[in-house]
Amino acid sequence: MATIIVPAHNESAGIADCLSSIVDQQGVDHVIVACNGCTDNTVEIVREQFPGVHCLDIRKASKVNALNEAEAKAKELGTVFPVFYIDADTTLSQNAVSHITKTLKTSPILLAAPTPIVDTSKSSWLVKQYYKIWTNLPYVKEGVIATCSYIITERGRQRFDHFVDVISDDGYVRCQFRGSEISNIPGAEIHISAPRNIYSLIKIKTRARLGNVQLIETNQCPVREEKHYSNVMIGKLLSKDFVAACVYILIALVMRVRANFQFRKISQYKWEKDLSSR
Repeated sequence: MATIIVPAHNESAGIADCLSSIVDQQGVDHVIVACNGCTDNTVEIVREQFPGVHCLDIRKASKVNALNEAEAKAKELGTVFPVFYIDADTTLSQNAVSHITKTLKTSPILLAAPTPIVDTSKSSWLVKQYYKIWTNLPYVKEGVIATCSYIITERGRQRFDHFVDVISDDGYVRCQFRGSEISNIPGAEIHISAPRNIYSLIKIKTRARLGNVQLIETNQCPVREEKHYSNVMIGKLLSKDFVAACVYILIALVMRVRANFQFRKISQYKWEKDLSSR
């Protein structure tokens, strides 16, 4: 049994696919879609096509505010753990909810995620090269990285009071747990459409990096574990993946420079979103 929360800002292009992958799954008690600041017909799609879903129409365009409002609604309904926080532009594999819920009952894991499956079939060559490396990095395989979707157990949810006003909600949540308490769940997948062009990729990866910088610089990351992956990249550079590794490193450098620049003007930051894959 589980609660599903889906924050959505102008997600008319993909919200129906997302909810279709959720509502018929076994073990789902409540589905709450927190539409926030929508200027398209996301709200209408949810209410007309998915009448069994609790649809919140929140005026303020803020993901973290939407998450807090959705949690308040979940408490009103009677929160059933674990709680799945699922991005509106993704889809879950069949039986993912029941499989993850069952796994967490007998596991020490407090924060989990489905295994990410990134579809690059419509992406440019550069984007494909980037994900060829990214999807095989240890920190991605270890779990709850860059999918923006995660699952928290009842005990895990006690680690923080509410979602704070930061760019990276998933980064903030992940910072509350040690690596031994986090894992992707094999046998459950979340499907993500990769950006189609390099500019869109750089935008969303910069946002992820900026979110991490913000958490560190504002001391909102209580659990920090050093990760050393330089040997992994050296191995990639000395293998048949040399070209892909070079592309990955170059994009990572651009992302780092952009994120550091944006952090200096973070009060003026405007959310960067990939529209190419929608």
